[in-house]
Amino acid sequence: MSERSEQADPGDAPGTQHKIVIPTSIPMVSLLGSADEILRAVEAAVEADIHVRGNEITLSGGPDEVALAERMIDELVTVIRTGQSLAPETVGRVAGMLRTSTTERPADVLTLDILSSRGRTIRPKTLNQKRYVDAIDTHTIVFGIGPAGTGKTYLAVAKAVQALQAKQVRRIILTRPAVEAGERLGFLPGTLYEKIDPYLRPLYDALHDMLDPDTIPRLMTQGTIEVAPLAYMRGRTLNDAFIILDEAQNTSAEQMKMFLTRLGFGSRVVVTGDVTQIDLPTETRSGLQVVQEILDDLADVQFCHLQSVDVVRHRLVGHIVDAYGRWDATQVQPATAGRGSRRDASPARSRARR
Repeated sequence: MSERSEQADPGDAPGTQHKIVIPTSIPMVSLLGSADEILRAVEAAVEADIHVRGNEITLSGGPDEVALAERMIDELVTVIRTGQSLAPETVGRVAGMLRTSTTERPADVLTLDILSSRGRTIRPKTLNQKRYVDAIDTHTIVFGIGPAGTGKTYLAVAKAVQALQAKQVRRIILTRPAVEAGERLGFLPGTLYEKIDPYLRPLYDALHDMLDPDTIPRLMTQGTIEVAPLAYMRGRTLNDAFIILDEAQNTSAEQMKMFLTRLGFGSRVVVTGDVTQIDLPTETRSGLQVVQEILDDLADVQFCHLQSVDVVRHRLVGHIVDAYGRWDATQVQPATAGRGSRRDASPARSRARR
């Protein structure tokens, strides 16, 4: 794809020049972007000079940054070959993955199709998201733990719909603890649907993104899709199902044990939660924290930790998560002096672990 020219301007500091010839099958406007927005994003991501003439791109600068820029362009070309359009955010994600020195190619992450529905394709957008998706494929029970906006629930629902469509399971079960009502839904006014709808609405929203909205009521009537509060899982054995427990940080240790022991034959479980957003009474330890201590070494169980770099909402969300993490770390010790606290129970309370 490229030819190398290792010469530097005599008047400049020692550096490297590298010329890349883009194949004619790749439209340069696809690579450079409208008004060169992709080119500008690449320039912002590396400390190298980039000059474009026709289908030739010349890189110059320090050897490491030139090599990084070359790898970035190579990955972007690979993504274009799959038929995807590039966006400035794509460039940032590619650069971030390459700088982690991982052996996994960014193009392999960004082109992994999970589900295509209603004119759009759902894919992982970060390396940790791909590892999370891979874990769901290879383990019976997977925990996705991380801050808001990292795609924990959305990707889990996408994998559930994919498994249902591939006939790997016969039904999808989505559940959340209705912690705001103390799980005592019977004391709330209205029908069961009216009682649980506010707590389960985020799960419905994800389903509506992935399935024809007209088919969802039929699938729910048939029992193929069930959305219910965690309290309604007690006493059941769930066979041939893809089961998702969302907002698991708001389960007690007893509720988590109850839920995990519902697992039946041919079923898979994904548990998602954010241990920095626990709404339980202070004296109650989160079941999501406790379960990591109990099941961490158990075969066929995988814990996946997502971080602020995996946030795929507005760019500010990742910065907000980090800022709250720093603030939270300063509050834990003085706030808990002299008494035991669930917040001291896990270092994940103040920092996301990989």
